[in-house]
Amino acid sequence: MHPRQGAFWSEKPDKLLEALGASPQGLSAEEARRRLKEYGPNRLRPKRRYGPLSLFISQFNSPIILLLLFAAILSFYLGDKVNSLIIFLILLVSGSLGFWQEYSATGAVEKLLELVRVKAQALRDGVEVDVPFEEVVPGDVLVLNAGDSIPGDCLLLESMDLFVDEAALTGETYPVEKSVKALPPDTPLSKRVNSLFMGTHVVSGTARAVVVRTGLDTEFGTISERLGYRPPPTEFERGVRHFGYLLLEVTTILIIAIFAINVYLARPVLESFMFALALAVGLTPQLLPAIISINLATGARRMAAEKVIVKQLSSIENFGSMNVLCSDKTGTITEGKVAVHSAVGVDGGENEKALLYAYLNASMQSGFTNPIDEAIKRHSVPDIKGYRKADEVPYDFIRKRLSILVEKDGSHIIITKGALKNVLEACTLAEIGGGVAEVGKTRSLIMGQYEKLSASGFRTLGIAYREVGIRSRISKEDERDMTFLGIVVLYDPPKAGVAEAIRKLGQLGVTLKVVTGDNRLIAAYVSRDVCRAGGLDTKEGERVVTGSDLNRMNDDALMRVVMEVNVFAEVEPNQKERIITAMRKAGNVVGYIGDGINDGPALHAADVGISVDSAVDVAKETAQIVLLEKDLGVLAKGVEEGRKTFANTLKYVFMATSANFGNMFSMAGASLLLPFLPLLPTQILLANLLTDLPEMTIAADSVDKELMDRPRRWSIDFIKRFMIAFGLLSSIFDFMTFGVLILLLHASETGFRTGWFVESVVSAAMIVLVIRTRKPFFRSMPAAILAMTTLIVVCLVIALPYTPLAAFFRFQPLPVEFLLALAIILALYVATAEIAKKIFYKVVNF
Repeated sequence: MHPRQGAFWSEKPDKLLEALGASPQGLSAEEARRRLKEYGPNRLRPKRRYGPLSLFISQFNSPIILLLLFAAILSFYLGDKVNSLIIFLILLVSGSLGFWQEYSATGAVEKLLELVRVKAQALRDGVEVDVPFEEVVPGDVLVLNAGDSIPGDCLLLESMDLFVDEAALTGETYPVEKSVKALPPDTPLSKRVNSLFMGTHVVSGTARAVVVRTGLDTEFGTISERLGYRPPPTEFERGVRHFGYLLLEVTTILIIAIFAINVYLARPVLESFMFALALAVGLTPQLLPAIISINLATGARRMAAEKVIVKQLSSIENFGSMNVLCSDKTGTITEGKVAVHSAVGVDGGENEKALLYAYLNASMQSGFTNPIDEAIKRHSVPDIKGYRKADEVPYDFIRKRLSILVEKDGSHIIITKGALKNVLEACTLAEIGGGVAEVGKTRSLIMGQYEKLSASGFRTLGIAYREVGIRSRISKEDERDMTFLGIVVLYDPPKAGVAEAIRKLGQLGVTLKVVTGDNRLIAAYVSRDVCRAGGLDTKEGERVVTGSDLNRMNDDALMRVVMEVNVFAEVEPNQKERIITAMRKAGNVVGYIGDGINDGPALHAADVGISVDSAVDVAKETAQIVLLEKDLGVLAKGVEEGRKTFANTLKYVFMATSANFGNMFSMAGASLLLPFLPLLPTQILLANLLTDLPEMTIAADSVDKELMDRPRRWSIDFIKRFMIAFGLLSSIFDFMTFGVLILLLHASETGFRTGWFVESVVSAAMIVLVIRTRKPFFRSMPAAILAMTTLIVVCLVIALPYTPLAAFFRFQPLPVEFLLALAIILALYVATAEIAKKIFYKVVNF
């Protein structure tokens, strides 16, 4: 049978293995490589990856650049070969710079992503090895445990207490129990209990399964291809798109108006057309895609140094813009290392029998390894000689109990351990004072103990038992008429430094909200005694919203509540998702940090999903950002780096749009007043290239604390105001330069173009140092590479008219009087820009 066809769920495992050319020991490494070539990588969408050539070509895919290339080719054939070659050369240098920076950035990011690749455990050459998901092939035999994601459609070979969450595929709310059996070929998807499917994950139990289908041939792949699935754009991507629309509007108006005016003034049509196009190139920050990639990649590298790995680059902006962080309590605010404090009876006294029965249950259960059972086994090791396990009913998320059947001296006892209320539901009696009493008469005592312990920050487990005579098997139905024995008391100490981390997040404008499945009393204790120390606004007796409260709220009410309440307890996974969705609808940028099996929906619902490298596959796969340490302190540093990246991206936007808009506005005005073109197309392109050089180093620039003190988001209205205000300001000094050149120096065409070229490039390079900060420029030191590049460009531009290249670009040497006037104009420009900046930021808030 071809592995991509057939109702494999109707096959017996040995027959299917034979058809797949596989064995229970898996594939050989060599055969796996061959199949990877045959079937291709195990992905639902092809990986977007640019080779060097395609990345280089992509630097020239702007419609305006293509139009300019076409015009240069036309100019070449019409005889103007020198100008045409200059245009080609400038565009080639500009494209090469963008290519080199973006290619370096892409390679660096791919190396970082290697650190957090999701892998499957597969048998290769009979040995368990970690295999990246995209390299899993049909015929691979997988070894599965709780928390593992399923990398393809599989048939079970063996299983033990296996429950799988198939909500992403079937919509089924509760985990589905899986077992080895053959089914009819017409069995519907939701009933294929012997099969596992890509996009689902193991909740509990263990299994071995053979992969039958991968990639688009899976059930999940078929659905995603049919729907044409594409992730929704992030806020950062929407901001870039809206910014592009703004530039398109301004550029289109300029091209049409300037071209029409120059033709009306009877100037050569081709030259006027190329002039208009060059203006458009000058206005358009064509290096923006490269600058964004460089900024994000640089930010990703800096965040990696702080032990924060970015899987999706565009999520850096959301990370920096985040103003609400939702976090579980366990492992983030607390150590996540559960320890046993004691075991108490109904009367509150120490209960050794409860500890013994808890140890028997924890040590003999064969489901997934969990920290509570490990803590019970570490606490004490009682003598269990003579006890033998006969059967087990594994834990599931509906009953919230786990039962084992043990035998000693011919008698059989069911021992049940689980959530206190769920264990109590199965009891009719309770041990107290050396005897037994009806559970109804002792319930108030038991619940009193529970509330007292919970209010002191302890977690609890209920222990119950029932003697059942001689038996070899038990089922869920046997969890009845039990005797409540006692409470195992657990504690999870607060993490060292968590208060300082919470305080740091608060200083960054990030509000922490605790969203936990723990009971409300424990959650209230943690928020009061731990989070308050870090500045979380909690008060004694403050309202804690529980899962049952949420069930009684409609969405509108919840939107109001999430803004007022900081602690949510006893919540189910789908309720976590609902809380986050409500926060987003209320206008927040929400982050969620989670590492558990049930955190997938919440991670997906958040603006930025955050997980940890030690998380289960399903959490690490869904998250956009992965922490190498589960520590809020690490997270705070990551937020700072995210804000640096966003701030530097916006710096480039402010610099490019204001300087370019000013120069182009001046050029448009000059072209109307002068009998000649104020700059030749080649000179405009050269000016644009030179002004871009300092701006390309902006990713490495330092960022003032004021730009990181609170979350900021894209604001096209702010960018538009900034562009107009500082663009028009630069135009004032451009026209001042025109006056010096025409009225005082009586410059020729070539002299005018040379003088204005020098002034426009030097002023654009110098103003970078002013615009990059809200402070006076002399109080905020730029990065060394930015300062050095700016100085080099200024020196090159001033020297250019005196070099042999001057004739090539149609420049001429400038008189000393102009250089003195230029120095005065630049000093006035910088001083005026500083005053304008102070006024602008007072009037326009961002």
